[in-house]
Amino acid sequence: MTTEFSPELPDNVAETTASTLAAIGERIREVRQARNMTLQVLAESTKLSVSMLSLVERGRASPSIGSLIVIASALGVTMSDLIASEPESDEDLVVRASQHHVVETPMHVVRRLIREDRTRGLSIAINEYEPNTGNSDAALSHAGFEYGFVLEGVLTVEVDKTPYILKSGDLISYNSRRPHKIWNYGRRKVRTLWFNLDRES
Repeated sequence: MTTEFSPELPDNVAETTASTLAAIGERIREVRQARNMTLQVLAESTKLSVSMLSLVERGRASPSIGSLIVIASALGVTMSDLIASEPESDEDLVVRASQHHVVETPMHVVRRLIREDRTRGLSIAINEYEPNTGNSDAALSHAGFEYGFVLEGVLTVEVDKTPYILKSGDLISYNSRRPHKIWNYGRRKVRTLWFNLDRES
């Protein structure tokens, strides 16, 4: 499920979201075409609709975090390869708050990408879940490994259909190939620090 980015976002966040979505969409199209893959083939591989993928490529719709990972996997790249950003060198010791790439998913999860270390296969983000929002309606699985640390609120993470209720200060880690769903069933916003690794071991 996708929607166009929310017009209720603050102007600076909406502008950043729009430019980030356009860059991600362009990158997806470039990689897909480089592999001589049609939208139909990509849709069949990801179980996402052709119309949705077309909107994503044109920057008119934002994929969920889970969908973006699934698209990357179908294209044979990592999610970090699809997120356009200026290359970071080992000399960039500090990432300022103003440098965060902010994207809001269709389910209104705000993902603040702090660092994409493509060399080491690591992405670090602060995810903000409003009540009744999450990564996807259904459990997802993909390559990689992830660590989630709850900064604020109560979050439910289901792994292999087993729910784990996490409170502030709790950490969860699991192989991303295990079906998982992340959801805020509470009435308050949840903030997490999430680490995604391309490698499973």
